[in-house]
Amino acid sequence: MSLNKFFEDMLFYPKPYHYIFIILLSPLSLLYGTLMLIRRLLTPQKSFNIPIISVGNLVVGGVGKTPFTIALAKKYRDVTIISRGYGRESRGLIEVSRNGEILTSVNKSGDEAMLMAQSLPNASVIVCEDRVKAIEFAKNSKLIILDDGFNRVNIKKFDILLEPKEINNYFVLPSGGFREFAFSKIFADVVLKEEIDFKRKVTYENLTEKMILLTAISKPQRLDKYLPKGVISKIYLPDHSYFDLDLIKSELKKYNATSILTTTKDMVKMKEFDINISLIVLDIEIINQDALLQNIQSNLI
Repeated sequence: MSLNKFFEDMLFYPKPYHYIFIILLSPLSLLYGTLMLIRRLLTPQKSFNIPIISVGNLVVGGVGKTPFTIALAKKYRDVTIISRGYGRESRGLIEVSRNGEILTSVNKSGDEAMLMAQSLPNASVIVCEDRVKAIEFAKNSKLIILDDGFNRVNIKKFDILLEPKEINNYFVLPSGGFREFAFSKIFADVVLKEEIDFKRKVTYENLTEKMILLTAISKPQRLDKYLPKGVISKIYLPDHSYFDLDLIKSELKKYNATSILTTTKDMVKMKEFDINISLIVLDIEIINQDALLQNIQSNLI
């Protein structure tokens, strides 16, 4: 077992032997959670006089923020999405797209930002570590959506917090996967629970007889329940990793596979690869969508 998998399992799917480390690290978790709470309570919020929606979560790793952000952004016009750009090989403010026109490469944008840019022809996407700087840049938009923005406590915004269907470890980092104490969800404007308030919709494209699953997403085991027939091997890489074409071709030859099965988030990093690709398309259905949009509208400036 790799060290990365050991700690990922400890954060999200702890087994009895993990609790030795969870207990040993718990004082650090208490300290970190307390510092995050103090930061949230004492940091003044800045208003930008523009409607800002944040889509975030308390648990590190995938809970559907990117497809949820895409689904929400499709309901508006003249919207700019601001993301951190995790996994990108660049720094500073980068315009990924402007009104649907792609302006940079996936290496400079990161996979999630590029997926949003390619999925939203009527929106703009920016990546920047400094969200305040990015908001100032995008202030001519009618609406800004912050991807993964719940912990940006210095920004006045409408906070939508997404909760996963299952939570197996309620400890704060480093003992568990929570970025803040679990009760911090009381600071959100809306809390949406997976399978109750939003559901994943899964479709497939170009399925073949013998496929190798290749993905670089957080908690890749969550794909297991969606896998179609024909998966003969699985390759899991750390979240946001880039792919080696020669290695992929070697694995295809090794297993005599007919295609690589991957997600749309991973696909943006393999678009130029000369290989046969099968897709798992993960979308989000927002339950009681009209009520959510009305709630947002009545609370935004």
